[in-house]
Amino acid sequence: MANTSDFNGKWALVTGASAGIGAAMARELAGHGAKLILTARRQDRLEVLAQELSARGTEVRIVAADLCDPDAPQQIYEATVGAGIPVDILINNAGLGQFGVFAQSPIEQELAQIRVNCEAMVHLARLFVPHMVERRRGWVLIVASTASFQPIPYLNTYAATKVFDRFFSQALTEEVKEFGVKVTALCPGPTESEFWDVSRANAFKRRIQPTQEVAKLGIDALARGQRTIIANVPGRITAFMVRFLPVGLITWFVEKAARKEAYKAQP
Repeated sequence: MANTSDFNGKWALVTGASAGIGAAMARELAGHGAKLILTARRQDRLEVLAQELSARGTEVRIVAADLCDPDAPQQIYEATVGAGIPVDILINNAGLGQFGVFAQSPIEQELAQIRVNCEAMVHLARLFVPHMVERRRGWVLIVASTASFQPIPYLNTYAATKVFDRFFSQALTEEVKEFGVKVTALCPGPTESEFWDVSRANAFKRRIQPTQEVAKLGIDALARGQRTIIANVPGRITAFMVRFLPVGLITWFVEKAARKEAYKAQP
């Protein structure tokens, strides 16, 4: 049984907290008594969520920061640990995607995925995890994706960044478990969020899962120290089947199925 009572009174930093899974994670942690630091680009949305959670008795702080900026992780660190707030729970949720023909896609959007999904995630972990190791207590949740289990044409960069996230999480688990730090990779499938509007990946929008359900699964898995949690049944089936199917067959099928939508999605 997940021991979520351990989160009571602990400070949790949630990235990408202005909407989607991040906002749902914040609500879930608040329900278990955690104190929250919410960070994202849009301060107005953070303020609305902070007011909602504060009205329920949760202590909340906000830090507006854009993780596309290489200096943002350090700014977040200075506003938390630098201000005397011990962060025991790190929810590395912020991420973005780009669906479309790679040869025609905006290069800045491709690079932004790497900066946010990989570089910022590693930077934040490197800043906060040493304090958890020193205290011999802490929790890190890294939001990967079911896209991390196979290459996905027209979501090339996004899927590759999520492989990075999942493998990083699994390796970090082994390094820090002896210090009482738990690390979990959450792999959602299609989920209610702004991802679809931003990435234009409607070719993969099916069997949408509620964000709060995904958040609950992730937080429960983190509490019990589960290394990887796949949030839906189709994702678990896919993760199992790709062990036996040739990569070339998978990518051929996905490319054929998504090609029409990919060319339509071009700006």
